[in-house]
Amino acid sequence: MTNIQKIMIKGTRDGLTLHLDDQCSFPSILKELEHKLSINGVAEEDQPMIRVTIQLGNRYLTEEQKEQLIAVIRDKQQLVVDHIESNVITRQEALEWKENTAITPIVKTVRSGQVIKVRGDLLVIGDVNPGGQVVASGNVFVMGKLRGVAHAGNDGDTQAVVAASYMQPTQLRIGEHVSRSPDAGAEGVYMECAYVEVSQENILIDRLQEIVKKRPDLASFERRMSNG
Repeated sequence: MTNIQKIMIKGTRDGLTLHLDDQCSFPSILKELEHKLSINGVAEEDQPMIRVTIQLGNRYLTEEQKEQLIAVIRDKQQLVVDHIESNVITRQEALEWKENTAITPIVKTVRSGQVIKVRGDLLVIGDVNPGGQVVASGNVFVMGKLRGVAHAGNDGDTQAVVAASYMQPTQLRIGEHVSRSPDAGAEGVYMECAYVEVSQENILIDRLQEIVKKRPDLASFERRMSNG
């Protein structure tokens, strides 16, 4: 009978990737992992840290089992677990993913003193008046005049954007970044989008047509899954 290899170790430019067989028992995975790492030996202390990615395939691990895996790897000097990937999630994680990737439509004018806050993307079909606030963990889209406060990515997602048919906000926030209020009497702009440039610390505003080039995954579930 052919001996199935339970763990495959591949070196990449970012470190090591461990592919774990998802059909065998977890104890056998731990045993083989300890064996393979022992054969490869222990790195010298002056060598740089090597990042390890663990790919579980269609296997689900409890937090305790993940800690066991990490502990085995940590026993070897200069190895550190960067992240663990799995094709399987819990029902609760699935519900949270659904909530974080949903688009919530609001058909109303957000008036002064009102605060609309949602998880996922927010689509306002109407105006946001001065003194009104719209907040979302994802993107904020206003099909009307944005003249109040808009906060996209309020859980820290700096890839989120704020887009409006008419942009004249009293304040824009994306993640932890905050824009200054426009000068009094300043004209608003049509079909604009606010975003955070990776290389800069401030919020930029550009034409809505241009933001698609800079955020090709704007409506992609993968972006929010990776930030989740």
